[in-house]
Amino acid sequence: MYKKCIKRALDIVISFFALIILSPVFLIVSIKVRKKLGSPVFFTQDRPGLIDSKTGKEKIFKLYKFRSMTNETDENGELLPKEQRLTHFGKKLRATSLDELPELVNILKGDMSIVGPRPLLVKYLPLYSEEQRRRHLVRPGLTGLAQVNGRNELSWDEKFELDLKYVDNISFSMDLSIFFKTVMTVIKHEGIGKGDADVIAEFKGDGNE
Repeated sequence: MYKKCIKRALDIVISFFALIILSPVFLIVSIKVRKKLGSPVFFTQDRPGLIDSKTGKEKIFKLYKFRSMTNETDENGELLPKEQRLTHFGKKLRATSLDELPELVNILKGDMSIVGPRPLLVKYLPLYSEEQRRRHLVRPGLTGLAQVNGRNELSWDEKFELDLKYVDNISFSMDLSIFFKTVMTVIKHEGIGKGDADVIAEFKGDGNE
């Protein structure tokens, strides 16, 4: 009952009121991003979501975030490496998770849930094992079990293990626990990583880091 009905209802109610309450924060962050990083203020990217029961494929949706990188290019007009485009301001946005506030819109739309496995890149889909792909049996989340147990400091295998643990054990008590642990993790800046670790290493397939 919780997984099929109550969880989605809570997502709608909480994301709706959060968007209203946090609207001043949205405005302030938008102004800061515009001033320090330029336009556009928002970063959008295709991400895979819940597996459609009819097609058997992941629903692709547009993820919304605040920009945390510049658009600096080299002499050939190519974007510089992510590590060089991630500014001190961008790192602070990520460390405080303020860059992820626009995902509340994704939650309200039904693309995501407040709690669930984090939405990864579309290009990773062909690299998943059948077991790893089970992470898409639930909506991706703003936060998840991996985010409160190490976040960027975890290996890919550890992240997938925690994602699947969540998929197999969803409950209201687990979601509540993850939510409050997320608040404490953000406050303490735990598991963010240091230096270049702020730009997460790419997933290269089962058994690879």
